[in-house]
Amino acid sequence: MTRRPVDVRTGRTERPGGTERRPGRPVAPWVRTRLRTAPGAAVAFGVLVLITAFLMAVLPRAVDAYESEGLRRDIGGAPPGATVLGLSAPQPGLEIPRSAREEAMRPAALSAVHRKVLASLPAPVRADAAESAYGVRTSEALTGTDTWLPRPDGIGPRFTLAAQSELAAHAAVRGGRLPAAGGRVTAETKEVEAAATTATARVMRLRVGSVIRLSGPTGSTALSVRITGIVEPRRPQGSYWSAEPVLRTPGLAVLPSAPPQYRWEAGLLLAPGAAPALLGTQAMPERYWRLAPDTTGLAAQDTPALLREVTSLESGPGLLRMREIAGGTAVLSTGLETVLGSHLAARAAITRIVTVAAFGIGAVAAVVLAMAGALVAARRAGELALLRSRGGSLRGIGGRLLAETAVIALPAAGAGLLLALLAVDEARLLPAVWGASGVALLACAALPVRAVLLHRRPRAHDDRDDLVRARPGRRRTVAELTLLALAVASVVALRRRGASGSGDLLVSAAPVLVSLIAALVLVRLYPLPLRWAARPAARLRGAIGFLSLARAGRSSATGALPLLALLIALTTAAFGGSVLAGVADARDRAALLAVGADARVSTEGEATALPANAERAVRNTAGVEEVTAVRIEWTAELAPDTNRTGAGAGAGADARKPLTLIGVEPGSYSRLARQLDLGAFPAGVLKDTGGVLNAVASPGVAARLGTAPRRIASPAGEITVRITAVRPRTPAAPRSEFLLVDRAGLEHTGPTTLLATGEALDARALRAAALGAGPELDVRLRSEERAALTGSPLQSGAERIYAAAVAAGAAYAVIALVLSLLQSAPERSTLLARLRTMGLTRRQGRQLLGLEALPQALLAAGGGILVGWATIRLLAPGIDLARLAVAAAPALAPVQDVSLRTDMWSLALPAAGVVALAGAVAAGQAWWAGRRGSITELRAGDTR
Repeated sequence: MTRRPVDVRTGRTERPGGTERRPGRPVAPWVRTRLRTAPGAAVAFGVLVLITAFLMAVLPRAVDAYESEGLRRDIGGAPPGATVLGLSAPQPGLEIPRSAREEAMRPAALSAVHRKVLASLPAPVRADAAESAYGVRTSEALTGTDTWLPRPDGIGPRFTLAAQSELAAHAAVRGGRLPAAGGRVTAETKEVEAAATTATARVMRLRVGSVIRLSGPTGSTALSVRITGIVEPRRPQGSYWSAEPVLRTPGLAVLPSAPPQYRWEAGLLLAPGAAPALLGTQAMPERYWRLAPDTTGLAAQDTPALLREVTSLESGPGLLRMREIAGGTAVLSTGLETVLGSHLAARAAITRIVTVAAFGIGAVAAVVLAMAGALVAARRAGELALLRSRGGSLRGIGGRLLAETAVIALPAAGAGLLLALLAVDEARLLPAVWGASGVALLACAALPVRAVLLHRRPRAHDDRDDLVRARPGRRRTVAELTLLALAVASVVALRRRGASGSGDLLVSAAPVLVSLIAALVLVRLYPLPLRWAARPAARLRGAIGFLSLARAGRSSATGALPLLALLIALTTAAFGGSVLAGVADARDRAALLAVGADARVSTEGEATALPANAERAVRNTAGVEEVTAVRIEWTAELAPDTNRTGAGAGAGADARKPLTLIGVEPGSYSRLARQLDLGAFPAGVLKDTGGVLNAVASPGVAARLGTAPRRIASPAGEITVRITAVRPRTPAAPRSEFLLVDRAGLEHTGPTTLLATGEALDARALRAAALGAGPELDVRLRSEERAALTGSPLQSGAERIYAAAVAAGAAYAVIALVLSLLQSAPERSTLLARLRTMGLTRRQGRQLLGLEALPQALLAAGGGILVGWATIRLLAPGIDLARLAVAAAPALAPVQDVSLRTDMWSLALPAAGVVALAGAVAAGQAWWAGRRGSITELRAGDTR
């Protein structure tokens, strides 16, 4: 039985007489046949698409996740007084009957307003009802007149009275009972019950049954308060207690006098029903409703709306709604908009830096996917050329190739998206879908587009297409010049305004564009050294050198694609490594400037001398290598007889400005300053010269005092100093202006601070030693300050993304190198087999393949190092890493101008890995070809 002829152009069966009929179901479908022909390549392509889709989908979800967590952490970690929404209304006016005024102050009326306020909050503003509170408080504190109350400078303490709701739910009774309103309290009531916290009772000498007589501004007794209970806050750091900290913990207030005087300020908690009694005082009682923010469910996308609604509640339509509920004179105040503004500023700065890493990962992933399509198109060039020459249309060939790749790419991209959704919760879905869809689209289109471009015209044979013979056309030249202009514009823009300014996508793509230009330039220059090296190699006796150079020159002119992938991957890895290294250095420096040494032991406020055995106890602690004792006087000033006019005389208000006087032992302190690189100086500059102490000063103090001898007064005694050296910083006071002298020249030489150094300090042992020397000693460690700088989710999330960028860049560099070597692997195997039939040994075969791969590997490695270094140097002035480095604790981090620095490990290791991998692949291919044998490789017509 014979088959009827088939028209190869249409695929239809010819009938006798020239008629045709439509074919039935194909015997061997195209897609299934192609997948069965190369299952390993299909699986590898699917894995590549899955990993890339996962990365592109998980990246925006990871950004969303850490930004949302950062928002919740910033609001929850801020002081409650700065985030609580405080709605307050003054006492009802005197024109209202007294009974109505009293009813407005009672718990029932306040509770009704509280419920309405909670219900009227606009989304996404939500209140934590458990930590919210309402009541009546005195806006003007009352003074305690009893003589048994503590009076630091003979000044009576002041008390804030608050009739706050739900006290029983937020405090545990440690003594007595909770206060109660006996009978019906009115404005005429002169004695009420109150509770005090344990801290207030301890400081103010209160116990159950104590009666405190309080007076108003006129001095007459306004109210008597009987203490009925001592309570312990259940959550002292919560908004209920910390929105007004004086209710929880008393504090010393400094009065504006000379010399400074102090008085205690404390709070007492009345029964909610006793609030009308405050109307009979002159303490200006006010009603308040404190709404603690609820961060549960807040997402990063809610930040603009949250800021807008909070602003509206303070001074907009939202405030009008609140006044309809709480009264026409109600006001709402909060510091939440400041917290949100700081969060938005930090997030914007960090996001712009992260975008640079995202562009790098996306670009190298796109190039690698395009390389995968190009590899398949090159391996199947003969098959596609045959189909084209037999009448196959570009649409038909492209459609079949699209279907072939879509069967693999679409499920793999879907699986990658699913893994991203499972890996990161609480993030938007749409950006992840867009990322995975982009990967699927590129993976599906890479092979068809490449094949269609190569086979626009039927080709009878393959022309020589190598780097040495390639001549760039006009279109390529115009395209390269356009890319060069874009790269230059982006770099100039980044250097001028920085990535932390109002940057755009062009600025974020600067490293990728620089890598692209470098790849194009290197591809143009690559043939030159090959030509120069081929001539002397041809005169050598051995053939290995000449053959390897000839083979390197015969590589495809499309080699710009793998080189571009390698350069982008290496640049991304170098850029990410430099970011991480710069951030680590900045945090180390910030922690050092916060402490001044590896550990700092001092009295409270460094105001009194340390116990006599403190230095010995710290020195004997495990891990401590050296201890330097210093005396710090923060309130030193120019002596009165030196308050004269003239240059450097410190006349007027400048003369009364306090100085930070530091007394040190010159030898040990100079060693410490040199070891820490904080204003090192020779010990001899502090030598005493005839009653005048030589001093080292900061620039500000030096400009203020001049070089003439000056008289300085401090609690350590009066001294005469002459400034002999100027240093910007010093370990004892690394964040302030200072005057450094020999401690032996002071009247009181007892040290107030110990600065300890050691590679492995034991924090627990050091604190135990300090506690044994004195219970009031404060211990601060550089390692703990360093850890405090890494607590922000914004920082940690951005660092994880940069670490992923380094790893992904290295991984894609490996994939790009393997794909470029696999593209020419069959041809190299065939060449090696032919040469072996002519007497080439296995050792020479390994040398040939290794030397052939060496030029392109060296080009990629050297170019990657050069481009990475140049990119960092070009972009460093425009990128400030301060937000990323020290956003978690800006008060502890005075480091300024944190910028990129070159990290040699990030430059050298990936580049060395490229060269080593190229050599390993070449050696592996030579070994495998030796196992297969020459006969297998030289079978006619076999295109494996």
